[in-house]
Amino acid sequence: MILFNKPPYTGNEEKHVLSAMRSDKISGDGKYTQLCHQWFNEKLGCVKSLLTPNCTQALEMAAILIDIQPGDEVIMPSYTFVSTANAFVLRGAKIVFVDIRPDTMNIDENLIEQAITSKTKAIVPVHYAGVACEMDTIMDIATRHDLYVIEDAAQGMMSTYKGKPLGTIGHFGTLSFHETKNYTSGGEGGLLIINDERFVKRAEIIREKGTNRSQFFRGMVDKYSWVDLGSSYLPSDIQAAYLYGQLEKAEQMNNERLASWSHYQDKLQNLADNEKIELPHIPSDCSHNAHMFYIKLKGINERTKLIEHLKLNDIMAVFHYIPLHSAIAGENFGRFDGSDRYTTIESEKLLRLPMYFGLSIIDIERVVNVITDFYS
Repeated sequence: MILFNKPPYTGNEEKHVLSAMRSDKISGDGKYTQLCHQWFNEKLGCVKSLLTPNCTQALEMAAILIDIQPGDEVIMPSYTFVSTANAFVLRGAKIVFVDIRPDTMNIDENLIEQAITSKTKAIVPVHYAGVACEMDTIMDIATRHDLYVIEDAAQGMMSTYKGKPLGTIGHFGTLSFHETKNYTSGGEGGLLIINDERFVKRAEIIREKGTNRSQFFRGMVDKYSWVDLGSSYLPSDIQAAYLYGQLEKAEQMNNERLASWSHYQDKLQNLADNEKIELPHIPSDCSHNAHMFYIKLKGINERTKLIEHLKLNDIMAVFHYIPLHSAIAGENFGRFDGSDRYTTIESEKLLRLPMYFGLSIIDIERVVNVITDFYS
C-alpha cells in the first residue's frame, strides 16, 4: 500500500525529545522553544516568532491582536481549511469569501477590492500548496484601505514570494506543523510570525494567558499578574524539541520533497500534453516547497473513478477542501462576494497524490503508471 501521507521523521528528533524530557522545564518556553524561535527569527528575518500548540491557535492570536469585534468583516478564499475562518468567527467577525484563481487555487487578488466595505478589518490570503498569493497587489490594497493582512501560510514553510519567506510579508503570518505538513512538532504545532513591532509585547501577554509572565522571566517586572485577555497558547517544550530535530535538517528535507515533486511533474507531463490532466502551476515570482502534488481532472465524476482505480491498486489519493461557503457554518457565518466562477468547479477537479518526506522514486513511478493505465 502506498499511503497518501506519512508524518515526516528524520531520526534526528529522538535525541532532542529525550533531552527535553530529562530537563527541568518541559511545560513551555524552555530550551527547545527558544532554539526554535532563534532558528525562525534568523531564517525568516521576522520581528518575532512565537510557537503555538497548532496553527489554529496562531490564527486565533492574530484575530485577538488586530482586535476583531462582532460585525467586523474579514476577506479570505472559500477554498481553505475551516481554521482560517473559525479564528475570526470566534471573535464575532463575518467572513467574506472571494473567488480563487484556477491556476494556483489562491485567492484572486483582482477581486479583493470590490469585496471591501466600511466593516472590513482584514484580508487573509491562503498560500495554497505552499505557492504564494500575489502579495504585492494584496499589500497595496491593504495599505490603501488601512486593512490588516494575516498570511495563512500553514502549508508554506520554506516557500518564498519574490525572495521573501511566506508569512513575513503581511502584518502577521502563521505556519502549521501538523503531521500532514512538511515539518511537524510531533503531530501538531504552529507558529505565529509577527512582522510589526507594535504587536510584540501584547502577543507575548496573550500567549501567556493574559499575564506579563514573559516579562517577569526576563527580569523586566518583579512579579507577574493578569493584565489582558489571553489563553494558553504555549506548546510543550517536548513538541519544540521534536520540531527542532527537523529544523536542523530543513534544507535536506525540502530538497528531497522538491525532487519527488519534480519527478511527478516529469513523468506526468505526457498526460498533461495530451490534455488528459492539468499539472500544478508555479508563478515565476514564487519558489515552492513541494508541500503537495496535485493533478486536475475533467470533473468530479472522473476524479471519483480515478480515486477508486488507485485504491484498487493499493494507492491512496484524496481530494481536498469542500469550499467553506457551501458548508452549513459557512452560510451562517459568511457570504460569498461576487460569483463562484472557479472555487467550486476547480475544487471538484483537484486530486492530491501521495507526497511525503521519504517517498521513493519507485513508488512515484508506480503511482504514475497506474494513472497512465487509467487514461489508456
